[in-house]
Amino acid sequence: KDLHLPVAVPEVPSSPKCEFPADWSIKTRILFMSSQPFTWAEHLKAQEEAQGFAQHCRATETNLPQSIQEPKLSTELRCAFQQSLVYWLHPSVPWLQLFPRIGADRKIVGRASPWSQDEALQQVLMSDWSVSFTSLYNLLKAKLCPYFYVCTYQFTVLFRAAGLAGSEVITAVISPTTRGLREAMRNEGIEFSLPLVEESRVRKQKNSEVNLEAEVANSLEAGNSMEDGEEPAPSDDDDESFSWLEEMGVQDKVKKPDAISIKLRKEKHEVQMDHRPESLALVKGTNTFTLLNFLINCKSLVAVAGPQAGLPPTLLSPVAFRGGTMQTLKARSINAKARVHSAYEDIFSLEIVGPVMPHSLHSLTMLLRAAQRGAFSAVLYAHEPTAVFNAHLDDASPALNKETIHKDLTACGLHPKTLDQLSQCPTLGKSCIRSLEMKDYAYTWKS
Repeated sequence: KDLHLPVAVPEVPSSPKCEFPADWSIKTRILFMSSQPFTWAEHLKAQEEAQGFAQHCRATETNLPQSIQEPKLSTELRCAFQQSLVYWLHPSVPWLQLFPRIGADRKIVGRASPWSQDEALQQVLMSDWSVSFTSLYNLLKAKLCPYFYVCTYQFTVLFRAAGLAGSEVITAVISPTTRGLREAMRNEGIEFSLPLVEESRVRKQKNSEVNLEAEVANSLEAGNSMEDGEEPAPSDDDDESFSWLEEMGVQDKVKKPDAISIKLRKEKHEVQMDHRPESLALVKGTNTFTLLNFLINCKSLVAVAGPQAGLPPTLLSPVAFRGGTMQTLKARSINAKARVHSAYEDIFSLEIVGPVMPHSLHSLTMLLRAAQRGAFSAVLYAHEPTAVFNAHLDDASPALNKETIHKDLTACGLHPKTLDQLSQCPTLGKSCIRSLEMKDYAYTWKS
């Protein structure tokens, strides 16, 4: 399946709740719609813009009232809006769009890239990138950065601080992976798991157990109960168990798979999941530091040919880091008329163009909750390869102490309510939120 196409899932809206689940995918665009105008988000004054940047850098916590009567006149709201649009990026090449990187060749082709043929310049760029990447990891370890993304031309890595996504240790999730990458990680001594493959295996095992129980029940009903002490036939997956052939006396007539055939079959299964969401790899604890060193020295991290040749991966972060450049999401409001029954009604919309990271989505919804009087809807466009970051981690604990998380991550740069949301166990699986609606201060969403 093409990773750039959304996964077809049944659109079943959730029941109304006061909070929506954490969505770890990166959005490329969000379109908010409301019956109330978004004039408060237009033409920010120089003072409001500057104040918003200062609030972001100082991680100022803004708590707005439930409803703002005159949003356009609220300086606090407009400053907080500017604050919520800020993100940090490395490298910064103004004439190139550095996110998304997967499938971006067509957008980059034809643009000037003086480093593509200059090996010395490539080494300088990679050296600079390594310093920025290490700086981000150190901030994450010190709980001064909540999470960050490493976006290569082939895969994306999401590093999360201990306490986020229901994990007590630092985690890194990589998607999509290939057999070659997984093999290289194993050779470097990086311990990792494939949560979605293991989940699928457990599900299949449960299904086969249910089917076996049903078969036994059926055979009992038919009076064909198994004789006492008789062993059930081994499963097809057990390649080395062929003693039952001997019992039947046909061991010489049936060709048994040799070790090479078994290995090839396993390798074929491994390659089949390459580039797919199921290939998601999870790295935990101290192994994430080994992963950092592996990625810094990984030759295949940077393209050697094509429009992205020699260009280091994109680092995206909610907070400042060494070598990071402050960027802002693009926002514009649009007014339109929509036909409702026999009359035309005003529909106001606010478009945000990304990369919109999880904390930004939550911050924006908190502002809209107050400014749009608890009623708005949103259509969210995700960078599809990152949707799988919502997969449940194999050791996620929903019972992590809330007070401990707030105490440990108090200086990570997130609003306490956003921190609450991002510390929850992921619940969206391989999908992400496609549409979000708030009515009477309660959310419903579709994934």
